[in-house]
Amino acid sequence: MNLPSLAERLGYGADDRLLIVNCDDFGSSRDANNATLECFERGIASSATLMVPCPWALDAVRRSTQYPVGVHLTLTCEYPSYRWRGLTNGASLLDSEGFLPRTVEEVHRAASLDEVRQECRAQIAQALSWGLDVTHIDAHMGTAQTDPRFFAVYVDLAAEFDLPLRMVGTDLEATLGFPCRDVAVARGLIFPDHFVSPWGRPTYEVLLEALDVLPPGVTEIYAHPVTDGDELRTYDPKHADVRVADYACLMDSGIRERIQSAGIRLISFRELRELQRS
Repeated sequence: MNLPSLAERLGYGADDRLLIVNCDDFGSSRDANNATLECFERGIASSATLMVPCPWALDAVRRSTQYPVGVHLTLTCEYPSYRWRGLTNGASLLDSEGFLPRTVEEVHRAASLDEVRQECRAQIAQALSWGLDVTHIDAHMGTAQTDPRFFAVYVDLAAEFDLPLRMVGTDLEATLGFPCRDVAVARGLIFPDHFVSPWGRPTYEVLLEALDVLPPGVTEIYAHPVTDGDELRTYDPKHADVRVADYACLMDSGIRERIQSAGIRLISFRELRELQRS
């Protein structure tokens, strides 16, 4: 006897195609907040994740009370001159300049797992104390997902706060070389069936390709929308065009029409959280 699929457990048909469009880096800047909220209101965004340590995080929370928002666990600060610290200031989480490290590799090499756990827990707790109805967790730059030691902390916190989580796709799981998905299932955690990562290619192009072949079940794709301007061009000169293009993609009426005409349903992590907690 076959067990019901995730789509069926959510109340949909086995062949239904469900899509979560998540805006990463919510709270990282004023223009990221503006873009994400526009993508919720008039675009195709159905979810977002908050970078709690960033200066614009509280603004994001106060302006998004009606939208499903999770926590984008943040252990890095990659920009050349726009820097932030964590909430706990664990010594192993600071680089030589006194901020969170710029790269995933630095974190994986130097960070104490106890301090990682304390920092990530503090970020979730801070979001909750601000009144955010946290829908799920994921990991900025994949830092908490791509190393088995850090992934164990990631899963522990998802279980502790009873939250669904972003999960790498089966192809990346094979590359990473450890059983991410089975570990999460064993803890009773829920995550989308499929994951589409556009970073490194234009999101518009990747999303159109994904819509053409979207399988039954729940798929997550993420983007990093930011409105263009001096703020973005100053803090992220390297990837500013990527973020502006992501904003345009999620606001594109043609993309929305493609989703609707294909019978694809936009959902959020809130539905997954309610299912997990039931």
